Amino acid sequence: MNSRYLALIAILGLPVAASGGHSHGPSRASNIASIRVAASPALPPEKPGGTSHPTLANRLLRQAPGVDPKVLGLALSAVSCARADGAGVGAQRLAVIDYSRSSLQPRLWVFDLASQRLLYREVVAHGQGSGGDMPTRFSNDDGSHASSLGLFVTRDTYIGHNGYSLRMQGLEQGFNDAAMARAIVMHGAAYVNPTLDRGMHRLGRSWGCPALRTAVAKPIIDVMKNGQFVFSYYPDQAWLAHSALLKCAAARHPLAAVTGPVGKA
Repeated sequence: MNSRYLALIAILGLPVAASGGHSHGPSRASNIASIRVAASPALPPEKPGGTSHPTLANRLLRQAPGVDPKVLGLALSAVSCARADGAGVGAQRLAVIDYSRSSLQPRLWVFDLASQRLLYREVVAHGQGSGGDMPTRFSNDDGSHASSLGLFVTRDTYIGHNGYSLRMQGLEQGFNDAAMARAIVMHGAAYVNPTLDRGMHRLGRSWGCPALRTAVAKPIIDVMKNGQFVFSYYPDQAWLAHSALLKCAAARHPLAAVTGPVGKA
């Protein structure tokens, strides 16, 4: 098996970086047009207890080789734990945001867990309070204008100041559980355009929301509304050490815990 897949087994071996400070990376856009991923042929069903077919995580990695296997492993761990606690039990989709990457690079992946396919690969903006091109500071505080880390479950949609928007409920106490009160939502924004960086060497920034390109905001929100999962990652020491959703019994065996109920959805 490829070493990138074996890395999923060593989830707790993630590198840890201290949070704090701002960073303005020099990365620039280069043919990174975000895409709607074409549907791929259906994969054969997995045999219980067998090894002839890949696990859910490996299937998703095969669909999206640009995803860091460790980040996807953490996302599935958090999903396993949340579902075991009764949250998001009917979720069919999972969006993974890797904030350790440049804002000018695609760092949002939307997976259909039931069909085990990648639906979208996109750029996404972070909060202005989190830093420049590559965010380094995250907060759960109102008025911080910073992004929050951890697992969210989506709620309803509405038309607001930023147009069609999707409410997100944070599931991690102390890290993102103030998201509803802070109005941290998924929405489209004209400043999310990697071809118009105007010498800033970064995307425009939100007030903490995961903002999308206007061209794809509605279709992504439509597949992500009403009880789907969003996982936001950064190797933040405090979050990795204290996130309850990365430490429950179900999270220690994310592949077994997730492939069962989700594969039958």
